[in-house]
Amino acid sequence: MKNVTLCYIERKGKYLMLHRTKKENDLNKDKWIGVGGKFEDKESPEECVKREVKEETGLTLKTCKLRCIVTYVSNEWETEYMYVFTSNNFEGKLIECREGDLEWVEKDKVIGLKTWEGDRVFLERILKENNPFFTARLEYEGEKLIKSDVNEY
Repeated sequence: MKNVTLCYIERKGKYLMLHRTKKENDLNKDKWIGVGGKFEDKESPEECVKREVKEETGLTLKTCKLRCIVTYVSNEWETEYMYVFTSNNFEGKLIECREGDLEWVEKDKVIGLKTWEGDRVFLERILKENNPFFTARLEYEGEKLIKSDVNEY
């Protein structure tokens, strides 16, 4: 089981998306995702997301909001708990990311990008500004989403 974070950074109606093209043996190869990564020992979700955003983008999050927790279950990979954040309060200049290409994408176009099938389940809710906190459980066989459950709070 592993814990990861993901952040959708917003500016002028766009999200900063990462097109995963550079990393060897990448589970996310050729997919578009938000920015984030694995927890280090003793890190909180907020510490992890701020560190990962800084490492991958050069940007410093001043504040962020936890929008949902997603549980990924798979017949091929270990279970993953993903803490999904959004932020529109950051500073700094973008750097080149060693994992892929960073691009500002119109929020209404993000759903149409090549992502994990289940990402659409939580992205549709996150795109609604006032949507309540929720959890999602996404179950995969290989790269095929076979079941999804969402609970709003």
